[in-house]
Amino acid sequence: MRLYDETAGGPAEIEIRDRMTVYVCGITPYDVSHLGHAFTFAHFDVLVRYLRYLGAEVVHAQNVTDVDDDILRVARERGIDWQELARTETAKFEACMRTIGIAPPTHEPRATEFVAEIIEEVAALEATGVTYERAGTVYFRVAADPEFGKLSRLSREEMLKLAAERGGRPDDPNKDDPLDFVLWQRSEPGEPAWVSPWGPGRPGWHIECSTMARRLLGQPVDIHGGGTDLVFPHHECEIAQAETISEQPFVRHWMHTGNVSYRGEKMSKSLGNLVTVEEVLDRHPPETVRRFLLGRHYREDWEFREQDLFREQPDLVIDNARQIFFLALDNDLDVPAAIAALDGSDDPAFVEEGRAILGFDSR
Repeated sequence: MRLYDETAGGPAEIEIRDRMTVYVCGITPYDVSHLGHAFTFAHFDVLVRYLRYLGAEVVHAQNVTDVDDDILRVARERGIDWQELARTETAKFEACMRTIGIAPPTHEPRATEFVAEIIEEVAALEATGVTYERAGTVYFRVAADPEFGKLSRLSREEMLKLAAERGGRPDDPNKDDPLDFVLWQRSEPGEPAWVSPWGPGRPGWHIECSTMARRLLGQPVDIHGGGTDLVFPHHECEIAQAETISEQPFVRHWMHTGNVSYRGEKMSKSLGNLVTVEEVLDRHPPETVRRFLLGRHYREDWEFREQDLFREQPDLVIDNARQIFFLALDNDLDVPAAIAALDGSDDPAFVEEGRAILGFDSR
């Protein structure tokens, strides 16, 4: 099996061992989940199912970032408790994923459940000399990591631009370098806070995922991924943290899914141009929605158009459909080609087998 590996910048052979670990960056539950989320998780669901079909025991973790600036902001705007907001939105998300056949991960850790471990990881980084603390906030000094940027391969100017767009706050006056990032954030009055060696605060975003991945799956993680917008800064910073502590590779293979757009812009909560899974399910059967999401290659950027859900399947019989199906999955998880082979098969036994691998019989 070969997958496009972000580190290599091209296809890489995946060694299928008896035990495989997969970590997928999950949601920040402050609003409804949209088709961009579902696109990512549907393809990782097929990956996990296929690895298990190939004989591996797969340990699959997908986190929930249940404490975050956006959660606190939306909770204030709605006049509700931030924990209740996170619980409610997470429950809605999970219900939608189960409806479209996405199996629960082995572990679905909440960031708030790992605060003690995160404090340990920050303290371990502090002991290596790569951090500094200003007024209760602890930063990672990127200049201390000569390999910082090896995943994204971006220029400093590109990194600064993306950091500003994606919550990196390069204009923070307490930073020695605009690219330095938060490990532990001082809590303001009225915000949730945990006791730490640096004062009351809460975890930074990046340290949450690297800590949960390392503690639940070990290091290195076989396959780690999420949407392509997480390559920088999130995954780049995860690598810096984990490899500074351990001095061994954090991840063997990085897998990223394409962006989903709507009305000409990337679908996102911040822009408000969302098409939710719930509203699409109101109009279409779950298998139709799942087929729709899996009908594009996982690395493809695409635009949502409602009419595409009504595309008819060609009534063709494909010779060697079973062989084509597995060749497609082995070739960078080409699920659309696998679906075409499955639809063109006249072998009932294979159709049943293939539907199970693609998750069409999972509800």
